[in-house]
Amino acid sequence: MVEELAQQCSRKGCRAPGAWSLRWNNPKLHEPAYRKTWLACDDHREYLAGFLTARGFLREVTPFRTPQHDSTP
Repeated sequence: MVEELAQQCSRKGCRAPGAWSLRWNNPKLHEPAYRKTWLACDDHREYLAGFLTARGFLREVTPFRTPQHDSTP
């Protein structure tokens, strides 16, 4: 069984729904194609993107879409 994670903003203390997907990686730790994802609400997108950009980690920002699950058993 896979645990469903809350699809909320990754900013500490924020519980707003995620509207943006910030895809990033740390080149010292991850392969170039590997991506981690933070979600951001509209209010925190620039803050989180700036945090990742300052460290050279941000790769792309796209609108967040809820993943579709296959309902077949």
